[in-house]
Amino acid sequence: MLRDPVTFRTAGPADAPAVAALHANSWRRHYRGAYADAFLDVAADDYLAALWTQRLTAPTAPACTVLAEQDGELVGLAHTIFDDDPTWGALLDNLHVRSALKRQGIGTSLLARTADALRRRSPSSGLYLWVLELNTAAQAFYSARGGERVERAGVPAPGGNPGWLDGTPACFRYAWRDPAVLVAQTRTAMPG
Repeated sequence: MLRDPVTFRTAGPADAPAVAALHANSWRRHYRGAYADAFLDVAADDYLAALWTQRLTAPTAPACTVLAEQDGELVGLAHTIFDDDPTWGALLDNLHVRSALKRQGIGTSLLARTADALRRRSPSSGLYLWVLELNTAAQAFYSARGGERVERAGVPAPGGNPGWLDGTPACFRYAWRDPAVLVAQTRTAMPG
């Protein structure tokens, strides 16, 4: 069966439930060992539903959430907080792609669209993100797209609740001093 091409658009308030569900599924797949199982299996859904409702209804900071859709379903998202850090620039706080659709260029296209939105808003801004130390696949993805690992830190507890962490996990900061390199990559990733 042929699938429709992936399309991209900016998220709105009505997208919060689907975005929260994709985000929770991604956390369950990739954050075990960093976040407590009890949080991932029980509390993450409510936590993320509230987070995304607030982000998409009444944001507290200038931000952009780009969605990737295929066949009418959400398959990926990228959420960026502009002007987050005076040194590193905008924070790519979330980048998630449905597991079955990874390695098809969706993540690369989301990165490129994020960089393009950032370039239009603040041409001299850098872009950075945090990735779990245990998530080596994501680290390889960001490195392959020109991200530079610049710092290691402890993982902040979701919602500020240390009981939602599993031990004392670490994460790495990856940065693009010139995010324009990401815009060019979309040409080779996929149409749309």
